Amino acid sequence: MPADNPDGKKNKNKDRKVLLVLAIAALLFTLALNYFIGKRNSASVSEVKYSEFITMLDEGKVEEVEFKNSTITFTLKEDKENKKGEKDKYTTGYINNPELLKKLDENNVVYDAPPNNTNPLLIFFVEFVFPLVFFYLAIMLIVKFAMGRMGGGFGKSNAKMYMEKETGITFADVAGEEEAKESLKEIVDFLHRPEKYTEIGAKLPRGALLVGPPGTGKTLLAKAVAGEANVPFYSLSGSSFVEMFVGVGASRVRDLFKDALENSPCIIFIDEIDAIGKSRDNTLGSNDEREQTLNQLLSEMDGFDITKGIVVIGATNRPEVLDEALLRPGRFDRRIIVDKPDLKGREDILKVHLKNVKTDENINFKQIALGTSGCSGADIANMVNEAALKAVREGRETVNQDDLMEAIELVIAGKEKKDRIMTQKERKIVAYHEVGHALAIAKQKNTQPVQKITIIPRTMGSLGYTMQMPEEERYLMTKDEITEEIVTLLAGRAAEELIFNTVTTGAANDIERATELARAMVTRLGMSDEFDMMALEKESNRYLNGNTVMTCSDNTGSRADAEILNIIKSCHKKAVDVLKENTEALHRIAEFLIEKETISGEEFMEILNQTDKRNNNID
Repeated sequence: MPADNPDGKKNKNKDRKVLLVLAIAALLFTLALNYFIGKRNSASVSEVKYSEFITMLDEGKVEEVEFKNSTITFTLKEDKENKKGEKDKYTTGYINNPELLKKLDENNVVYDAPPNNTNPLLIFFVEFVFPLVFFYLAIMLIVKFAMGRMGGGFGKSNAKMYMEKETGITFADVAGEEEAKESLKEIVDFLHRPEKYTEIGAKLPRGALLVGPPGTGKTLLAKAVAGEANVPFYSLSGSSFVEMFVGVGASRVRDLFKDALENSPCIIFIDEIDAIGKSRDNTLGSNDEREQTLNQLLSEMDGFDITKGIVVIGATNRPEVLDEALLRPGRFDRRIIVDKPDLKGREDILKVHLKNVKTDENINFKQIALGTSGCSGADIANMVNEAALKAVREGRETVNQDDLMEAIELVIAGKEKKDRIMTQKERKIVAYHEVGHALAIAKQKNTQPVQKITIIPRTMGSLGYTMQMPEEERYLMTKDEITEEIVTLLAGRAAEELIFNTVTTGAANDIERATELARAMVTRLGMSDEFDMMALEKESNRYLNGNTVMTCSDNTGSRADAEILNIIKSCHKKAVDVLKENTEALHRIAEFLIEKETISGEEFMEILNQTDKRNNNID
């Protein structure tokens, strides 16, 4: 960014104009006030000559005299009072006459003390300058208060900007994002040795955009870049730029880059950049303040000199809404994906967070990492903390494997609600429901083994759950695997129908998840005979809630719904068939679960194998 900032000069000139307008307004107000007060007073005051005043005084007509500055104001005895109870007043010039007071006394005239010779400058100050200054300051205070309440001032930034000279964080503190770190190492090297790149003619990106779901470590990565390069780290949220008054956000952007230039080389990190970087349009919902802020950001990124060592890093979980101008080469032209970690990444993250935690020596990191599939780095950090808290509650000095496995359940299902007392009938229904899930898992080919079955209610709302433990990390799912997953989800409801000849509300979440999978098969995954590989909807907000939007006609949508229903009915029938073939095992395992409340995967498989073996011998 050039040292001579024309935008900054324009802003200062604008501020001076505003102050000048305020000063003129105060002056005009003071003049108008003096004019109207004087006019009001002069409406009932008549001016007479000094000689006429002396004549009236000698004739005994004067009733009361008031000395004011260099004038004499008086009333006459013969005049009558008006409706306000006031008499007409007369005024004349004041001449320093020692005999005047004697005449007043002789004629019994009421008067105040005659004034001293007042300095005209003092009179001017009191009657004119003082009101002017008073009203000017009053207006300034009111404006400053209003601007402060609304989030800004005249060209002055009140944004919450955090600057750390040393972050104390390096790439060693960031685990599970090796690809992202590799992309950012070039920026670190550039900040250390910019001449290596400039000599060969290479240009490093002015900005890098970190894209990924919440909790994956985007802010941590940005701090690690600053820590590795040993440069100051400026951190702001995108939402802190946008205020009610147009121009405040743009001013804050200018202030940010000005400070960064003074402390270069440095890192500027803008979190939630989508708050100011949304695509611009001309619709009624457009925001002039946000658009001006974005324009200023684009201008500043184009204006600063890359040799100064200023690197802008943005973070967002909504890249699809960003303006194209923000992503073009020369601005945020490097997009770095910071996604949820894979198996090895979760292992590494787990080791980082357990580094400062006292643990047993026999911790199986891989098993825990397998159990945390789909978790972010923040989720794993929370899990480790919960495991440590559990160890403290139980009076132990170290965290063991069971603590960590229990913490996984805590993150997934919530804490146990042991105070929630279910009736015997409800306990029985929940037991058969969960065993129905477990049997469907065990009797199908492409499922993950059962880890645990429980009927102890959890704070997340579940009255019980069946936990699976994957044997390996998987990135793809076949059509058969998805179908079997739907069968497993519907097996709980199938057990209720088969044993109790009724249905309950306990399968609500199962039905919701099964419907989502069936819909994905039909509309997005090309796993439907009816629509083949035709895409009927697209995913939006991938890194947030993953909402989908239909891209087909209403008629096609209705046909898709019918196809989804067919898949669900087919999977439900298969679930019923599996349970009918294993009714004895269903009863035995459910009775054992009612008694124990919680059984392990090994206990479940032991009872199932014994039942199968006995049935095979009978056959």
